[in-house]
Amino acid sequence: MAAPDGIEIIARRERAVAAATGVRYAPIVIARAEGARVVDIKGQVYIDLLSSASTANTGHCHPTVVSAILAQAVDLIHYTPVYMHHEPLVALAEQLIELAPGKFEKKVAFGVSGADANDRAIKYSHAHTKRPKLVSFLGSYYGTTYGALSLSALTLSMRRRLGPTLPEVYHIPYPNCFRCPLRLDYPECGGACWELTQQLYFDSIIPPEEVAALFVEPIQGDAGIVVPPPFFLPALREFCNQHGILLVADEVQTGFGRTGRWFGVEHWDIAPDVMVVGKAIASGVPLSALVARREILEALSASGADLQTFAANPIACQAALATIAVLTNEKLVARSERLGQHAKDRFGDMKKKHELIGDVRGKGLCIGVDLVQDQYTRQPAAKEALKVCWFCYTHGVLLTTLNQSVLRFQPPLVIEEDDLDLALDVVEAAIEDVSAGRIPDSAIQDFTGW
Repeated sequence: MAAPDGIEIIARRERAVAAATGVRYAPIVIARAEGARVVDIKGQVYIDLLSSASTANTGHCHPTVVSAILAQAVDLIHYTPVYMHHEPLVALAEQLIELAPGKFEKKVAFGVSGADANDRAIKYSHAHTKRPKLVSFLGSYYGTTYGALSLSALTLSMRRRLGPTLPEVYHIPYPNCFRCPLRLDYPECGGACWELTQQLYFDSIIPPEEVAALFVEPIQGDAGIVVPPPFFLPALREFCNQHGILLVADEVQTGFGRTGRWFGVEHWDIAPDVMVVGKAIASGVPLSALVARREILEALSASGADLQTFAANPIACQAALATIAVLTNEKLVARSERLGQHAKDRFGDMKKKHELIGDVRGKGLCIGVDLVQDQYTRQPAAKEALKVCWFCYTHGVLLTTLNQSVLRFQPPLVIEEDDLDLALDVVEAAIEDVSAGRIPDSAIQDFTGW
């Protein structure tokens, strides 16, 4: 019997799987992957600049992680920690407590995805503070479980026909210096955006003393890798301290070396009260966690309000322990910073030559390349961004967009330097062809963006 081809498998998925569970980026059926390369069902090899949505920081199928998974599967696949105990859960919790920023006592609560971890952060925040309100940011994305969706404010397509979402969730502006709504430049602006936010929201709409928690991405990921100005996160920390508000940092996308630090908040030398981690924590095995001040995670002690059958599955915990070991032993956090600077330098050179590139931003190997109609108006170039991704796909490089016009550049931290430069060469060739008008609109009919 002949093996199914990619077209057949995609057609079968469209018949059998809910459309809302996926976004069609490119007509590729992945068969296997290793390091920073993936192979489709036809044997075509691609350099992966996406890390499976930043889950494969240690690369695909790292031998150390695979060995840990196989060894654990022989002994115990799962026994729910709701009923019993297992040592990998405890060992991982201890390591996360050691790695997480903040010189205070911490505890850990486990889940299976970043979205459900954000839901649980909501529960613990309410229980600990006994306050009703939550604050998040416009442009944020925390997942699509109901609580996480209520916090998110990225696209209307995520919210249409789904209301009502959770009550008492408020969204305030996140600073975007490239597209500042006040048309000011940092640092001359003196942080006017945050001052105005306090005046417009916390002085007139949201009583700070009623806010349980403020949720923030240290770098807004799906909004287009938006890096806040240097003052912002320290100012949030001070504001939360002043009003008794818990600061919850979503490190699902920025954690485990992605930004050139173990966690994104470390670039600003602050410690959140609650840190949400997921994605790369177990190199692709479903797992998430809250790492928080001890007293916060004791607010629901023995209440049964945070039970999950598959949380802290022992295979996932061993994969996470192996992931931490790989990141440490192979010095991948520092490697992310070094290779990220090299990539930003290359993109900076491209920007000088091509009007299509408006901004290059990010930290480590978490980079966004914002494409524009022209560098003066900064009008987003959404169609052009998809054409760049199409060119890359047809030349063996996986790339996609965020927030319509931003190229998402998040390769595995283990990517070989030759592959990194080869992929950057392909991206540059794509930008040259798109700038010259050599790619027709019909080329992107099988592509979509985020």
